[in-house]
Amino acid sequence: PPAAMERAVVRCVPSEPKLSLRFVLPDGSARHMQRDQAEPLGRALARIATNAAKGHGKAGKKSKKARAEGGAEGEAAVPAVRLFSRDGAAVAEEVPNAAAWQDGAVLHIGDAQYRVERNPPALTELRLPRSLLAGFPVCPKVSAEFAAPQHCLFHWFHEQRPAADGDAAEEAWVETAAAERVFTPSNALVGLRLKLRCTPGDGEQRYGPAREVESSGPVEAGPGACTFDARHLYTKKVCGHGSVRAVTYNILADTYAQTEFSRTVLYPYCAPYALEIDYRQNLLKKELAGYSADLICLQEVDKSVFVDSLTPALDAFGLEGLFRIKEKQHEGLATFYRRDKFSLLSQHDIAFSEALLSEPLHKELCDQLARYPLVQEKVLQRSSVLQVSVLQSTTDPSRKLCVANTHLYWHPKGGNIRLIQIAVAMSHIKHVACDLYPSIPVIFCGDFNSTPSSGTYSFISSGGIAEDHEDWISNGEEERCSMSLSHPFKLLSACGEPAYTNYVGGFHGCLDYIFIDKNALEVEQVIPLPSHEEITTHQALPSVSHPSDHIALICDLKWK
Repeated sequence: PPAAMERAVVRCVPSEPKLSLRFVLPDGSARHMQRDQAEPLGRALARIATNAAKGHGKAGKKSKKARAEGGAEGEAAVPAVRLFSRDGAAVAEEVPNAAAWQDGAVLHIGDAQYRVERNPPALTELRLPRSLLAGFPVCPKVSAEFAAPQHCLFHWFHEQRPAADGDAAEEAWVETAAAERVFTPSNALVGLRLKLRCTPGDGEQRYGPAREVESSGPVEAGPGACTFDARHLYTKKVCGHGSVRAVTYNILADTYAQTEFSRTVLYPYCAPYALEIDYRQNLLKKELAGYSADLICLQEVDKSVFVDSLTPALDAFGLEGLFRIKEKQHEGLATFYRRDKFSLLSQHDIAFSEALLSEPLHKELCDQLARYPLVQEKVLQRSSVLQVSVLQSTTDPSRKLCVANTHLYWHPKGGNIRLIQIAVAMSHIKHVACDLYPSIPVIFCGDFNSTPSSGTYSFISSGGIAEDHEDWISNGEEERCSMSLSHPFKLLSACGEPAYTNYVGGFHGCLDYIFIDKNALEVEQVIPLPSHEEITTHQALPSVSHPSDHIALICDLKWK
């Protein structure tokens, strides 16, 4: 047909009782109707007819005199309204709305014809990050209905530089060559704002109306070299299907980085702008994307950082994310896994204090702990959590993984508290990896706040701890709580015992680990940590070239 037919957009989803219908009448007035999905089509068509007549009536409101002369001319005739299916047959009036309004059907209102678009792709949210840095990936937040970000079309624009003669040309946008979901601005774009036009698509060659969003500010200069650039040379490609690249990283929650105490006492050596969340997020997204990882376990993840920043960014790089908040705090744990390598079978997250009190699994430990009320109270006050996800290989369904992620109590004298927490963690992981999924391999990542000489590290590595271990009196004799504990796993620190994974002004030490099941997994390669020189270029961490006070651990593992 020469003229494109007007659209009648129908939204009909099973979870909602009504369907909605939008169209524009020939006189230009828009109509939006809600009808019951079960109602017979005839009633909806009758309603459309009276609605359309009202429209004509309004348009035909001539002067009283003209109306009087023209008799009933002002009272518009109710137009004939019919619905025809794609093959041209009239849809029977008794067919319920939900079945009648199919994609490609044609609605006739008098002489006007409308092509029905049922559940067309639509964008519900399109946002750009607040801060844009040259050389760092810009990942839009895209939410869509009846569409998926990977099937949407992306067009990126930048502002035109103001002309040298000072003539203020009207705002002009220049399209860039980039047509990808993620755009990395070059140094040539510093000082210019960006615009994104996104057209939602469903992968079935259907596209919905495009939306545009402009950046709130211009592209700014990036920091140049970062501590992770050299590490990216080892992780350019995703590793093969027989291997798993795992990352663990405490990314420093905004909640803690932006306090007065942090700025003046903890990180006085760090430029204030480099502690700001928008700046650190730019670095972090580039760092994580460049590791081409299959599993990423993060600690100290602000809820908003997970939802608005990390999820959209890592989604664009093929990773699916899971989040577990710490009660009473605005931060928690995140586990991301590569979608084309793994699917999620189940989640088994717990809060240590809650599990200890309520789960029969921990009754024995709970009863022992009750003998030490001071310690018990401290343990129960902590909001620490354990995130446990069971994943299955997409290429070999017999290969399953139990991926655990945690962040233990931080206090230097809290060794006894950490021992209790890790005992709960190991019992819970045993329940998942021995009872629920017999003999599946374990990967246990996290910030354990424990150096290699600690009781916690020793317990995880050796499978047991004696009741006379010095960590039971880490906070003095009055807080002693002696127990002997054991767990059945053979675990190994995949990245060994680096000199440090945390490097701040007043402390450096190894606190983070990727523990793996020795029986089922072996280490293929450990990605080297940044050099001491790189870490100390700006005195300590975080810095303008490193977004956290911790360093990511990365290793490639393979099934034995």
